[in-house]
This record gives sequence, C-alpha cells and structure tokens, in this order.
Amino acid sequence: MNLEFYKTKHKGLKKYIEGYYFISENKNSDLLHYWTFPNNFFIISVNENADVSIENNRIIVKHSSDKNIVADYVASYIKPIEVCYINPVNEITFYFKPLGIHHFIENAQSLLMTKAATDFMPFPDFIDKMAEIFLLNDRNEQIEQLEEYWLSKLIPQPLSLLESVLVDIESDQKIDDVARKHNLSRQYLHKLFKNNVGKSPSEYRKIHRFRSAISKQHESKTLTQLTYDQSYYDQSHFIKDFRTFANINPHLFFDKVDTRKDNIWLFI
Repeated sequence: MNLEFYKTKHKGLKKYIEGYYFISENKNSDLLHYWTFPNNFFIISVNENADVSIENNRIIVKHSSDKNIVADYVASYIKPIEVCYINPVNEITFYFKPLGIHHFIENAQSLLMTKAATDFMPFPDFIDKMAEIFLLNDRNEQIEQLEEYWLSKLIPQPLSLLESVLVDIESDQKIDDVARKHNLSRQYLHKLFKNNVGKSPSEYRKIHRFRSAISKQHESKTLTQLTYDQSYYDQSHFIKDFRTFANINPHLFFDKVDTRKDNIWLFI
C-alpha cells in the first residue's frame, strides 16, 4: 500500500503549505506500518474515529468506537518516527513549510517548543470543519474545501529576516557567517531558530542537506558523487549523518525507497 501525496494547488497557500496526504478507511483496509524521516516541516494529522498516542519516536493509531475527530502535530524530530495503524482509519495530514505555521496560528512558538502533541485544537471551528470534509466522497472537493479553510485562517506575518536566514542556511553557508551577515550574534541566531523553527540552525541545516541528498540521489551516478554534490566533507561524514536521520545505511535505504516521489516513507 502507498500514501498519495498532493501538492498544494492554491497559489496563495504554496508559500506556506507543502501539501497533504490522505488515508482512507475504506480503501486502505490492510495494516499500514511505515517509517517517516526527519524533515523541516510542521506536520498536522487529523483522524476520524481514532485514538492516537505519541511516545518514544513512535505514533500508534487505533480505531475508536467513539465518534470523534482527533488532531495531533509533530513540530520537530531528528530521529525517524515509526507510524503504526492498528486498524484502518480516515486521516488527513498537512505539511507546513518552515515558518509556514506562523502565518495561520498565533503564538505558534509554544507549539514548536513542545515538539509534538495530541489534542491539537488551533481554531474553535477546526474539528467541525474537518468532520465536514471527511464526509465528502470526492477527493478534489476535499482538497478544495481544505484549501479554502486554510485560506480563511491566513494572516501573513512579517518574517522577512527569518526567511532570509533560512535561505542562507539552506545554501550551506557557515552559521557564523550567516549571523554576521544579518548583524546577529550566534547565540541570538540559535534562539531565533529554536523559537521559530523548533530546532537549532545546525540541526536544520543537517536535515535540509539530508533531504536534499534524498531528492537528488537519482541524478548522481555514485554515492561518492552524491556526497560531494551535497557538500559533505567526505563519504564517511555523509554515511554518519544519514544513519543518524534514517537509522539505516544509505545503500540499503536507496534500494528500498523511491526517491523520485514528493514525500518519502519506508513501508514495513
């Protein structure tokens, strides 16, 4: 079984939301069990008639006899997360881009500091709206309703400094150089990242590099070429970082995962 990832369609949302995937209780009747790997997104999952628990880098989803809508989020993780569905359920999961969540939810910093939580309730009408969308049978209509809903909550924030800093970090500039460029101390830059991205600049850069290596893997003829194309010092450095984020050797990972897809999971 696979998860189909949909890119955000509305141009007013593309800057903030990467996309979303759906799991259907009716279509995905077999057990779903997979690993998801660190990224720099803010991830919100909404389940219908379910019980969700998060502990020790593991998310367990069970069917609930109660009629409910439950939502959880993962703001930051630097180790793979194992996701196990004990029973099939209906689910919608949203991937917000770095800083994206700040443009929809006031005081999102408190969410980032918590890292992950269940019983997520960002707006008074959130649960009712998600329940309405689960009742829709047409996927395109669900997507249209979801995007209209998030557009109704959009309040763009003045985050140009942080956006510029992210561009510099993603371009693999040294953290000290980025701090100097923006007239910030390294300590303040670290605090800025922790409060607004949920991780340190070095963690963010390592995860970005790891994800970039995955997305560019099919363009490289060898692991050695991929290592240097992604600005790793050497292959041992690349393998060490990769095993940190994937718990698996890169050779084995690339044998098991289709890196051409928009999002990466390793199904068990």
